[in-house]
Amino acid sequence: MPRLFTAIELPDEICDELYRLRLPLPGARWIRPENYHITLRFAGDIGNVEAREFIANLARIEPDGFELKLSGLGVFGGDDPHSIWAAVEPKPELEELARAHEKAARNAGLAPDTRAFKPHVTLARLRHANVDAIARFLSRNGGYRSEPFFVAQTLLMSSRPGVGGGPYGIEDRFPMRGMGFLTDEGEGDANW
Repeated sequence: MPRLFTAIELPDEICDELYRLRLPLPGARWIRPENYHITLRFAGDIGNVEAREFIANLARIEPDGFELKLSGLGVFGGDDPHSIWAAVEPKPELEELARAHEKAARNAGLAPDTRAFKPHVTLARLRHANVDAIARFLSRNGGYRSEPFFVAQTLLMSSRPGVGGGPYGIEDRFPMRGMGFLTDEGEGDANW
């Protein structure tokens, strides 16, 4: 069973911009641009019954599309940093969407997510990275700002257990209200 999560995909132009920020940084494993996304709800390894119910619940969510923008870079992990990320500017529509995905997961029998929702795009996974080198990277690139982009759908994605950073697969697409014409047919092959 793959690990499942819901996400927002980024436009190719923004993925390219983010990927161009990378620098040689000992201890950093940079994420490929095709694997950039904003996670809404991590479901993890779940059974087929829960997966089907989760998908049915997600399909009933019908928010309007909205714009997002990335603003600034940061690290998770404090004195022992483990990832570099791009922040997503706060947006009430995004918070509401994340709450709806949490409710869909809980109604499918998944345990509540105990972590606070902090929307971001992971750019690199770190292992034994030099804190000073990370500080220099953030000093040089921390002011990154993207152009606004429109969110027309959310995705159900999968990853292999134990492998952070991709490759990820798209299992299903959930268009925002009135945006079904923007989704690609046949992307998801989920047989739950």
